Amino acid sequence: MIRINQLKLDISHTEADLSAKICKTLRIREDALLSYTIKKESLDARKKPKLYRIYTVDVLVKNEQGLKKKLRNASSVQFDRKEIVYRPAVTGTKELSHRPVIVGTGPAGLFCGYQLASMGYRPILLERGKKVEDRVKDVADFWQTGILNPQSNVQFGEGGAGTFSDGKLNTLVHDKFGRHTRVLELFVKYGAPKEILYQNKPHIGTDILIEVVRGIRNAILEMGGEIRFSSQMTDLIIQSETSKISGIKVFNHTTQEQEMIPTDLLVLAIGHSARDTFATLQQKGLPMEAKSFAVGVRVEHPQEMINRDQYGEDYEQLYHGQLPAAAYKLTCNLESERGVYTFCMCPGGYVVNASSESNRLAVNGMSYHDRAGKNANSAVIVTVTPNDFAENAKSKENEEIAEKSEGNVLAGMDFQRRLEEAAYQEGQGKIPVQLFEDFCQNRPSKGPGSFEPQMKGAYHWGNVRNIFPDFLSEALEEGIKAFDRKLPGYAGGDTILSGVESRTSSPVRIIRDESLQSTIGGIYPCGEGAGYAGGITSAAMDGLKVAEEIAKNYRFFDISK
Repeated sequence: MIRINQLKLDISHTEADLSAKICKTLRIREDALLSYTIKKESLDARKKPKLYRIYTVDVLVKNEQGLKKKLRNASSVQFDRKEIVYRPAVTGTKELSHRPVIVGTGPAGLFCGYQLASMGYRPILLERGKKVEDRVKDVADFWQTGILNPQSNVQFGEGGAGTFSDGKLNTLVHDKFGRHTRVLELFVKYGAPKEILYQNKPHIGTDILIEVVRGIRNAILEMGGEIRFSSQMTDLIIQSETSKISGIKVFNHTTQEQEMIPTDLLVLAIGHSARDTFATLQQKGLPMEAKSFAVGVRVEHPQEMINRDQYGEDYEQLYHGQLPAAAYKLTCNLESERGVYTFCMCPGGYVVNASSESNRLAVNGMSYHDRAGKNANSAVIVTVTPNDFAENAKSKENEEIAEKSEGNVLAGMDFQRRLEEAAYQEGQGKIPVQLFEDFCQNRPSKGPGSFEPQMKGAYHWGNVRNIFPDFLSEALEEGIKAFDRKLPGYAGGDTILSGVESRTSSPVRIIRDESLQSTIGGIYPCGEGAGYAGGITSAAMDGLKVAEEIAKNYRFFDISK
């Protein structure tokens, strides 16, 4: 196998053009090219308005060995490439008395469950929310009526919080085990477009992601797994003499009944918003620590403006609809040494009410697969550390909060809640929105400027700045103005801000050792909620990683016992 990197072609090239470019690079005739597979595709807009596609391809040719000497000085060509094949094996010998239990059916829980089921472990997956098709209805009703179902919403339910997002599948995790490819291949197997296997920044979109989640669920069931919806873990049963898990208590929100499920293995794939579960784990003595995360606002601009900034003023006349809705990623370091950056950018998307608790309000961004919405939106966020969680002290009351926060592993969670309560109050129960010019002047907005918000859920014009302590408001203002130097118009007076973006990642980390277990034996913290992932792909990869570790130690569950 030969790999060719950095193949550059004009944006309007054909498949024949790509084949010809491969042959030219390898200095071979067309009949010597047996096949090629695109491994990576990206858009190069550095010399706009001239745009290019950049490819990495794996190639099979006649007489590969004969090309080695001929192309030994070609820096873009690599010979003897070997594919990493993801094939974990069951090598464990310990017997299981009960089926493994996985709490949560976000990416971490689903992929852990899928892998365990495929290896014969017959896991039980518990989800406090509903199956994805019922959850979609509950979320739509919430956006329409404002009536929240605390157990079935943008945060809770099959598929996890990422189901109502852009469905981005890029990750910064270095993968030498093939987990990343495995995740993408499973997405494609259950309904995602095959282009995600090689696109530089692949995305699925909420509409397709819903179908993928349903496909993975059905596969788990067919392989002997079990999934129970509306089933929330409320307590852990720990053997005091061995400090090992022996079971959990589960409350069914549909039947209003409680049961005990015995288990030797408990995978905690609980997601970043399971605040009541974090409190339960703290009470049961699971080692946890507060961790840094980021908070801020959603920022909206016309997608057309972002397209012009990224592709050039005449992009439409030059490329006639050949280009996708443009994305961006921006970062800056302020003089205060705080970092401000964009996160979860949604081209052609919507800002959504992502609340999961009564009288608290959080926002997120979402796109459908076609990314055809009129606005682009992104989170603009500032990193906060455990030292910052009490920094909103503006009164004696908040000074008392500061005292309680010191040394509390759930202080970050409490900090998120205070911001969400302020957002709920500012928006009078709706998403609070404000023009950037008014945000800078610390005055409420009364309506839109040159364009309207694109939102799922009701919104209310007000003063988003009121949500934040001063150090965050000042950092957000300074960061957005700095981004304007990179994308002209970013800090325009009618740029729309909404808040609060508070669920960027988990506020805690559930400590695990080299075997991926808690100090309480048999408990495997997993995914984003446990503090070991950041996004759909890395959470799914961590789910696979935990499943592999279980397979190294335990035999699959024997149904005959």
